[in-house]
Amino acid sequence: MKISNNIYILSWVLIGLLTFGCGENKVKKEEASKQDEETASVETPKETILFFGNSLTAGYGIDKEDAFAGLVQQRIDSLGLNYRVINGGLSGETTAGGLSRLDWFLEDEPAIFVLELGGNDGLRGILLSETKSNLEKIIDKVRAKYPNTHIILAGMQIPPNMGQEYTNEFKEIYPAIAKEKNVTLIPFLLEGVAGDPSLNLPDGIHPTEEGHQIVFETIWPFIEELIK
Repeated sequence: MKISNNIYILSWVLIGLLTFGCGENKVKKEEASKQDEETASVETPKETILFFGNSLTAGYGIDKEDAFAGLVQQRIDSLGLNYRVINGGLSGETTAGGLSRLDWFLEDEPAIFVLELGGNDGLRGILLSETKSNLEKIIDKVRAKYPNTHIILAGMQIPPNMGQEYTNEFKEIYPAIAKEKNVTLIPFLLEGVAGDPSLNLPDGIHPTEEGHQIVFETIWPFIEELIK
């Protein structure tokens, strides 16, 4: 009888040890799985989409997250895509200024580089040959450092303040560059927004939040094609 009791007790001890062992293994597996997920997260950094431009990109007069670059980030996040958007817009920026500050933004490789410059050149009557040359140099510099970066050039138009001939020639700079440099062209960034008082701030130049939403809809198909 005493032996039977010892066997009975020993059986329960073994069952307890086995149960504890299984539980411990389960905890270890869960911890290992969590570590694997954290490791995967560390090993897959987000790719960069860099918007490089002037006050239009910066979102002059509105909150930055409501500018078209911020709206691109919101759409990307809603789709669960592994990209981060950098807003490299600076109010008043010219193509010459953009060229001079470009290196700072090229410390990390962008998967997509959206070039939105030239509008301030046109409003100031800068020589068209200079504007064209600066835009080409920016494209060349990005491509030389990061050959795999997709470059998108945002076309721009200006009012005829400097004369109709200048205005027409300015408009043609962008498709000419896109063809020569083999980059993607957005024909006119402000399509459906420029000239509409209800979609622009009182200065008549910078879009409102509603205007930026339309600009975003113009830009998004070009971004979507590259990230999907």
